[in-house]
Amino acid sequence: MNMHKIIKKVIIAGVATTIGFGTFAIEATNTVQAATATTTVAQKVINYGEKYMGTPYKFGASTSTTRNFDCSSFMKHIFKKYGVDLPRTSVEQSKVGRAVSKSNLRKGDLVFFSSGSRATGHNITHVAVYMGGGKILHTYGEPGVTISDLNSGNWKRTYIKARRVL
Repeated sequence: MNMHKIIKKVIIAGVATTIGFGTFAIEATNTVQAATATTTVAQKVINYGEKYMGTPYKFGASTSTTRNFDCSSFMKHIFKKYGVDLPRTSVEQSKVGRAVSKSNLRKGDLVFFSSGSRATGHNITHVAVYMGGGKILHTYGEPGVTISDLNSGNWKRTYIKARRVL
């Protein structure tokens, strides 16, 4: 093969490689930006929810007040501020978004439980938002809005599933 043809093939291979890596870099950047945007919204939802720490729990609380919440009205309220309109009840909320395994939880995922006086162990009776690091933000009973450990005690025992809505 003469030198001219070799140089031509090297140049073509170099251009093709550059285009390929350029496309890969653009796709990787877009993926990272999308994940970062989701994380940012999730963190905003969590931060906003934390402002209500200690707000009293009231079963069946109205969605038009922030004086008290039940678990699903709390989720509805904090997500709505960032453009996610959730249904009213934890059962209905457990059907939106897409399923996500417990091992793949991300900040902002909704987590569902069968706990409390209406629990059978299989039915959804409670919802919380995953904060990362094994923590959930939610409201129930005496503490009102609080942070709990997903992987211990009642919450570990009564966990059912998670949904990604962001």
